Amino acid sequence: MNRRRFLLAAAGVPAGGLALPRASLGTEVPETTSTSIRGSLSATELGVRPNATDDQSEAFARMLDKAARENTPLFLPPGVYSVSGITLPRNLRLSGVPGATRILYGGGDFFFRAEGAERIELTGLVIDGADRWLSERVRSALDMRAVRRFVLEDCEVVASGRDGVALERSGGRIVRSSISGAADAAIYTVDATGLEIAGNTILGCANGGILVHRRQAGHDGTIVSANRIERIGARKGGTGQNGNGINLFRADDVSVSGNHVADCAFSAIRANSASNAMIASNTCLRAGETAIYAEFAFQGAVINANIIDGAANGISMTNFDEGGRLCTCSGNLVRNLSAAGPYDPGPHGFGWGISVQADSSVIGNVIEAAPLTGISIGWGPFMRNVVASGNVIRQAGTGIAVSVVEGTGSAVIAHNIIEGARNGAIVGYRWAEPVTGDLAAGGAARFQNLTIEGNQVL
Repeated sequence: MNRRRFLLAAAGVPAGGLALPRASLGTEVPETTSTSIRGSLSATELGVRPNATDDQSEAFARMLDKAARENTPLFLPPGVYSVSGITLPRNLRLSGVPGATRILYGGGDFFFRAEGAERIELTGLVIDGADRWLSERVRSALDMRAVRRFVLEDCEVVASGRDGVALERSGGRIVRSSISGAADAAIYTVDATGLEIAGNTILGCANGGILVHRRQAGHDGTIVSANRIERIGARKGGTGQNGNGINLFRADDVSVSGNHVADCAFSAIRANSASNAMIASNTCLRAGETAIYAEFAFQGAVINANIIDGAANGISMTNFDEGGRLCTCSGNLVRNLSAAGPYDPGPHGFGWGISVQADSSVIGNVIEAAPLTGISIGWGPFMRNVVASGNVIRQAGTGIAVSVVEGTGSAVIAHNIIEGARNGAIVGYRWAEPVTGDLAAGGAARFQNLTIEGNQVL
C-alpha cells in the first residue's frame, strides 16, 4: 500500500475515494445552487426565469407575495428580468448578484412602488428604467410611500424616466449604490422619518442629485454623507430650483458632510429655508452658480472646512429680508471663481467668495481669485451683527465690501490679511455701488456701526 492509499484508508475513505458524499468527510461543502442565501426562496423555483424573452410581471408579483407571506428572503440569480407595474408587499427582502441581476422596466404606468409597507430591503440589484415613460401616478422608478424602513444597498438604478428613487414619509437608508441617467433627480425624499443617504455614486442626472424636501418647514434629520455626485444638469431651467448636487428645502437639522460634488449646473449644496443645516468637509468643484448656499427663511447654518474650487460664487448666507440669519462660516477654502454664471445676476453680479448678511461670523477662511469681491457683508439695509476676522483674501476685485446704507446693523472687520485687491481692501457699498475710499487706510470712524481694525493690506 502506497502512502496516499494508507492515508485515505485511515480516514475511512475507499481507495476510489471520490464516490462518497461530501458530508461523509464530516464537513459540509456548499454546493452551487440558485439560492445564494441559506433559507431564501429561489426565483427559478417559483417560475421566474432569468433572460426570458417574455414579460414576467405576473409571475414576479406572485413570487414577491409568497416571499412576503412566508417572511423569507428572496434571491434572484444573474440574468435579465423584464417586468412592470410591480407593487411591493409589506415585508420584502430581495437580493441578487451585484452587477449581474438586472430588472428591466417593460413599460406601462410604473416600475416599482410601495405604500404603507413595514420593511423593504433591496440589495445587489440593477434596476433599469430603460429611459421609458413613467406616469404621473408615480415620481420615480422606485416610488416608496410611508415605508417604515426602506433599504437600498449595493444596487444600481439606471435610466429612470423620472427620478431614480423617491421616498415620501419614509425612513431607512440608501447606501453604497449607484444612480445614474435619471431624467429628473437621482434621489428625492419628502417628509423623511429618519433617513441615511451615504456612500452612493450619482452621475449624469438631468435636474438634481439628492433632494431632501419637506412640505412644511420642520425637523427632518436626514444624514447625507460621503456621496460622490457629478454632472448634474438643469434641464427644467430656473435660477436654482434645479441643477443642484444636494438640495435641502424646508428640511431642518440635516447633516451634509464629506461629499464630493462636481460639475453641477447650479449649486453643489443648496439649503433653502432649511434651519440648523450642518454643511461640513465637502469638496465642491466647478459649480455653475453659487457652490454652497444657505438662503431664504432659515435660522442656523454651520458651513465649515469645505473646499470650493471653481464656481461663479463661493458661499452665500443670505436673504435676511426673508429671515435668513445665524451662521458660522469657518475654515473653508474658496478659489478660482468666475464673473460669468448661468443667468443675468443683475446688480449682485457673479464672482464673490463669501457673502453674509445677519447674525453671523466669517472666521479663518482662505479666498483666492474672486474677480468681484472676496467677502461681501450685507446688501443695502440688510446687515446685522457680522464678524469677519482672521481671513486671508488674495487676488480679489474688492477685498471686503461692507454695506454702509442707512439703517444697517453692526459689523466687525478685524485682523484679516488682504493681498492684491485691485479695487480696495475694505470698501463701503450702497448696494452694488462703491461709495467710500479704502476704509482699511482710514475713514471708518464716521460709520459708528463699523469696527475696522488690525487688518493687514499687502
